Amino acid sequence: MTAWSLACPDWAARIQAGQSLLPEMPLLLRAEAERAVTIFNRLRLPDVPGRPPLSTAGGDWQRDIVRALFGSWDGTERHIREIFALVPKKNAKTTAGAAIMVTALLMNRRPRAEFIIVAPTQDVSDLAYRQAVGMIEADPVLAAKFHVQEHLKRITYRPTNAFLKVKSFDPKIVTGTKPAGILLDELHVIAEAPDADRVIGQIRGGLISQPEGFLITITTQSERPPAGVFRAELMKARKVRDGVLQAPILPVLYEFPPEVEWRDPANWKMVTPNDGRSITVQRLVPDYHAAVEAGEEELRRWASQHLNVEIGLALLSDAWAGAEHWEPQADPDLTLNQLLRRADVVTVGIDGGGLDDLLGLSVIGRDAITRDWLLWSRAWAHPIVLERRKSEAARMQDFARDGDLRIVARLGDDVEEVADLVADIDRAGLLHAVGLDPVGIGGIVDALAERHITGDRVVGIPQGWRISGAIKTLERKLADGTLRHPGQALMAWCVGNARVEPRGNAVTITKQAAGKAKIDPLVAAFNAAELMSRNPEARSAPSIFLI
Repeated sequence: MTAWSLACPDWAARIQAGQSLLPEMPLLLRAEAERAVTIFNRLRLPDVPGRPPLSTAGGDWQRDIVRALFGSWDGTERHIREIFALVPKKNAKTTAGAAIMVTALLMNRRPRAEFIIVAPTQDVSDLAYRQAVGMIEADPVLAAKFHVQEHLKRITYRPTNAFLKVKSFDPKIVTGTKPAGILLDELHVIAEAPDADRVIGQIRGGLISQPEGFLITITTQSERPPAGVFRAELMKARKVRDGVLQAPILPVLYEFPPEVEWRDPANWKMVTPNDGRSITVQRLVPDYHAAVEAGEEELRRWASQHLNVEIGLALLSDAWAGAEHWEPQADPDLTLNQLLRRADVVTVGIDGGGLDDLLGLSVIGRDAITRDWLLWSRAWAHPIVLERRKSEAARMQDFARDGDLRIVARLGDDVEEVADLVADIDRAGLLHAVGLDPVGIGGIVDALAERHITGDRVVGIPQGWRISGAIKTLERKLADGTLRHPGQALMAWCVGNARVEPRGNAVTITKQAAGKAKIDPLVAAFNAAELMSRNPEARSAPSIFLI
């Protein structure tokens, strides 16, 4: 079988010009594709006055998906087995999904074929079912050919006995089934379930036995920084779109190119494919201004849902002041090795608690020329953290894949690895001192001593309100642009988790305020900042040995 290229490297130009995001597909079976579009177009919106047909009420992006899906099945092999559509709210995603699956029932030739719509919640499941049933009931011919079972949320097409089920997400949904087609609605919500990655793996496994089987994902961007299976699927779709990965996945991603200013309403039409139908750009403008007035937290949430703006750093009302300036100071090219090459002196901060905490390490180097601060971080975790913090387990696995979090199997390996890294920095001739929380540091101090890092080079950093100076120092250096960091997702998460508690004229950021979320590497950064703010003398010229 010749693999179809589904890359669309000119997507940025296409989306700005209002063109289709589908790549050229010369092998598409045009007759089947247009037959499916004709069926789709004749379906009617059941909840709109006059029940208009989708030929006028549906968006071109919906017909693009229908054309690609049904035109890629040649009777023997499906050349597009998956479609990943990233579409903002109010663009009729759930209605489009219901219409596509009704079209699939009518196009299907397999007797007793099973099709499933999986929604994240009972409410969304009910809406998808009502839309599918309403489209059938709006056409007398279809109403006679379908059998609707309300109590089962099951719709059967009598000529083939193929049926469509609509379900809310549950790990049991794929048990014992071999579906011919599945549509996942709002993957970013489904992905928050602890078993989401396993279930989606089972879904793919169930489709293997059906040569015509397909998986459609239609989702909005996440309200939180993407994580887990949602992040993995989104990144995979982007790689296919950009030509980095060859896979039978059609990406239809309505998101702004990096160079486009998303806050300008003049640009919103490019990510609003149903503009003029279920939504208009003009109706978004008042909501946008209301979100601006409500603050940065609400603005980011609103933009993620209505404009598909990816949140890199979640902000809450009691967020640390430095969080607002965190993202602009990211330098993705900054590595620990580069930091050591540029620095004339280095301080290290370490912070960690019990077994269900992270062990965080942060390195701050002072640039020998500009005297700007360069920050790099890493964390370690025992598997018990993933077990006790299941809601964040997928996110931590992402950090591990990024290389910023090490999951150690044996208790004590984390301390040894931290001490080894500090020793490597010391051998480079740059280490000034290591700052730690005075409480519970015995194991780390012993490991450092074994590597000849002792005495005044191991400093207890008082916590609570007494570290307020370091917190404010980092805030100012982020705001004035004199601190750079690699833009690690791990640290963006920790920064977003930080909660500020006023203490008179001081402020404190504590693990208790952060709750189940983790901030250990950020606290380690405050410890390192406390030492660097003392303006340590530059060490002798660094060794040619760098880690």
